[in-house]
Amino acid sequence: MNEPLPITDRTFEFGIRIVKLCQVLDEKPGVGRTLAKQLLKAGTSIGANVEEAQSGQSKADFVHKMEISLKEARETKYWLKLLIATNLIPETRLNSIIKESDELIKIIASIIVKTKQNLQN
Repeated sequence: MNEPLPITDRTFEFGIRIVKLCQVLDEKPGVGRTLAKQLLKAGTSIGANVEEAQSGQSKADFVHKMEISLKEARETKYWLKLLIATNLIPETRLNSIIKESDELIKIIASIIVKTKQNLQN
Protein backbone atom coordinates (compact mmCIF):
# COMPACT_ATOMS: atom_id res chain seq x y z
CA MET A 1 0.00 0.00 0.00
CA ASN A 2 1.29 3.46 -0.90
CA GLU A 3 2.27 5.81 1.89
CA PRO A 4 0.04 8.92 1.85
CA LEU A 5 1.74 12.13 0.77
CA PRO A 6 2.52 14.66 3.50
CA ILE A 7 -0.03 17.49 3.55
CA THR A 8 2.64 19.92 2.32
CA ASP A 9 3.24 17.80 -0.79
CA ARG A 10 -0.43 17.13 -1.34
CA THR A 11 -1.39 20.81 -1.22
CA PHE A 12 1.53 21.65 -3.51
CA GLU A 13 0.32 19.09 -6.07
CA PHE A 14 -3.19 20.52 -5.74
CA GLY A 15 -1.79 23.99 -6.38
CA ILE A 16 -0.18 22.75 -9.59
CA ARG A 17 -3.54 21.42 -10.76
CA ILE A 18 -5.19 24.75 -9.94
CA VAL A 19 -2.52 26.67 -11.91
CA LYS A 20 -3.06 24.42 -14.94
CA LEU A 21 -6.84 24.82 -14.72
CA CYS A 22 -6.47 28.58 -14.47
CA GLN A 23 -4.25 28.59 -17.56
CA VAL A 24 -7.13 26.98 -19.47
CA LEU A 25 -9.64 29.46 -18.02
CA ASP A 26 -7.37 32.40 -18.84
CA GLU A 27 -7.60 31.48 -22.52
CA LYS A 28 -11.35 32.09 -22.41
CA PRO A 29 -12.53 35.66 -22.87
CA GLY A 30 -14.62 37.46 -20.29
CA VAL A 31 -15.84 36.00 -17.04
CA GLY A 32 -13.72 32.83 -17.22
CA ARG A 33 -10.61 34.95 -16.93
CA THR A 34 -12.02 36.84 -13.93
CA LEU A 35 -12.96 33.64 -12.13
CA ALA A 36 -9.53 32.20 -12.91
CA LYS A 37 -7.94 35.00 -10.86
CA GLN A 38 -10.15 34.24 -7.86
CA LEU A 39 -9.55 30.50 -8.14
CA LEU A 40 -5.80 30.97 -8.59
CA LYS A 41 -5.52 33.10 -5.44
CA ALA A 42 -7.53 30.74 -3.25
CA GLY A 43 -6.28 27.47 -4.72
CA THR A 44 -2.59 28.27 -4.41
CA SER A 45 -3.01 29.88 -1.00
CA ILE A 46 -3.97 26.53 0.53
CA GLY A 47 -0.49 25.08 0.13
CA ALA A 48 1.25 28.37 0.87
CA ASN A 49 -0.46 28.59 4.26
CA VAL A 50 0.12 24.91 5.06
CA GLU A 51 3.79 25.46 4.26
CA GLU A 52 3.90 28.61 6.36
CA ALA A 53 2.26 26.75 9.26
CA GLN A 54 5.21 24.36 9.34
CA SER A 55 7.31 27.21 10.71
CA GLY A 56 4.67 28.52 13.09
CA GLN A 57 6.06 30.43 16.05
CA SER A 58 3.85 28.39 18.37
CA LYS A 59 1.18 25.68 18.23
CA ALA A 60 -1.43 28.46 18.28
CA ASP A 61 0.28 30.12 15.28
CA PHE A 62 0.37 26.74 13.52
CA VAL A 63 -3.38 26.33 14.11
CA HIS A 64 -4.06 29.87 12.89
CA LYS A 65 -2.20 29.27 9.60
CA MET A 66 -3.94 25.94 9.12
CA GLU A 67 -7.32 27.61 9.73
CA ILE A 68 -6.50 30.13 6.98
CA SER A 69 -5.61 27.19 4.73
CA LEU A 70 -8.96 25.57 5.54
CA LYS A 71 -10.83 28.76 4.63
CA GLU A 72 -8.93 28.96 1.34
CA ALA A 73 -9.73 25.30 0.59
CA ARG A 74 -13.42 25.96 1.14
CA GLU A 75 -13.27 29.05 -1.07
CA THR A 76 -11.51 27.05 -3.78
CA LYS A 77 -14.26 24.45 -3.71
CA TYR A 78 -16.81 27.25 -4.08
CA TRP A 79 -15.10 28.60 -7.23
CA LEU A 80 -14.84 25.10 -8.68
CA LYS A 81 -18.56 24.48 -8.11
CA LEU A 82 -19.34 27.86 -9.65
CA LEU A 83 -17.40 26.94 -12.79
CA ILE A 84 -19.60 23.87 -13.15
CA ALA A 85 -22.87 25.66 -12.34
CA THR A 86 -22.15 28.32 -14.97
CA ASN A 87 -21.11 25.76 -17.60
CA LEU A 88 -17.66 27.28 -18.00
CA ILE A 89 -16.00 23.89 -17.44
CA PRO A 90 -17.80 20.53 -17.76
CA GLU A 91 -18.41 18.77 -14.46
CA THR A 92 -16.63 15.66 -15.71
CA ARG A 93 -13.39 17.65 -16.05
CA LEU A 94 -13.61 18.98 -12.49
CA ASN A 95 -14.86 15.92 -10.56
CA SER A 96 -11.41 14.73 -9.50
CA ILE A 97 -10.16 18.17 -8.43
CA ILE A 98 -13.34 18.78 -6.43
CA LYS A 99 -12.88 15.37 -4.80
CA GLU A 100 -9.33 16.35 -3.90
CA SER A 101 -10.52 19.68 -2.48
CA ASP A 102 -13.03 17.77 -0.30
CA GLU A 103 -10.27 15.48 0.94
CA LEU A 104 -7.94 18.41 1.67
CA ILE A 105 -10.72 20.14 3.63
CA LYS A 106 -11.21 17.00 5.74
CA ILE A 107 -7.49 16.46 6.31
CA ILE A 108 -6.77 20.08 7.23
CA ALA A 109 -9.81 20.23 9.53
CA SER A 110 -8.62 17.03 11.22
CA ILE A 111 -5.12 18.45 11.72
CA ILE A 112 -6.64 21.56 13.31
CA VAL A 113 -8.87 19.55 15.67
CA LYS A 114 -6.04 17.23 16.74
CA THR A 115 -3.62 20.10 17.29
CA LYS A 116 -6.19 22.00 19.37
CA GLN A 117 -6.80 18.85 21.45
CA ASN A 118 -3.04 18.52 22.02
CA LEU A 119 -2.92 22.17 23.15
CA GLN A 120 -5.52 21.43 25.82
CA ASN A 121 -3.73 18.34 27.17
